[in-house]
Amino acid sequence: MLQVLVVKFFATIINARKGTFDQKILPSFETGVRMWNYVEKRKCVSFMSRFFFNGSSTAKVDEKHRFVLPQSMRFGLIEDGKLEFTIAIGMGGCLTIYRRSEIEKIVEKFRAKQHNVKLQKFFTLFFSTLHHTTCDKIGRVSLPSILMRATGISDEIVVAGVLNKIEIWPRQKYEENLKAFLEDSEGETDLGKLAEEAFAMIDDSAPTTTPDVSLSDQREFENL
Repeated sequence: MLQVLVVKFFATIINARKGTFDQKILPSFETGVRMWNYVEKRKCVSFMSRFFFNGSSTAKVDEKHRFVLPQSMRFGLIEDGKLEFTIAIGMGGCLTIYRRSEIEKIVEKFRAKQHNVKLQKFFTLFFSTLHHTTCDKIGRVSLPSILMRATGISDEIVVAGVLNKIEIWPRQKYEENLKAFLEDSEGETDLGKLAEEAFAMIDDSAPTTTPDVSLSDQREFENL
């Protein structure tokens, strides 16, 4: 019902823009649907541009190397209506889950450096262990054996949301890092120094910006 009302509303607006005020002359229903889809697309893009992964939870890894990814995190991985993502070796001894769009950005940046001799060994290890996958019907993710061995993951993990990615840590290693971080009151350990540097980068005076509507989106609207 709501969609029908919105379609009729947009139909009236389009008629007014075209100088047609006869209520009997309405644009096609398909035009209204395109307008509705455009609005929904803009809402989704605007929301996802502000979305970030956060929080953490523990999970069990079963005998088939599967664990349940939290529902809120699964939602954040959906793009173009599809729940698809990539698991890669992360930094510091974890695995990292990237959205498909994020891994594509990383690939493009690495492609520009592919002839750098110093990075060849890293590129080999990174790209040869990339794992494109999804969840099953109940939200389980299967971890490749080679990635589990590389990070020391066994039966218990911590799934942590970190801005534009999700990290998977062996539970013991994650808790050791967290404990070291919380007990470092003088910033003497690596984690303490990193935290100090990270917060120092925050400039409270910097204005908060929102995504602008691109020229192509404006033209798309005008052509509806």
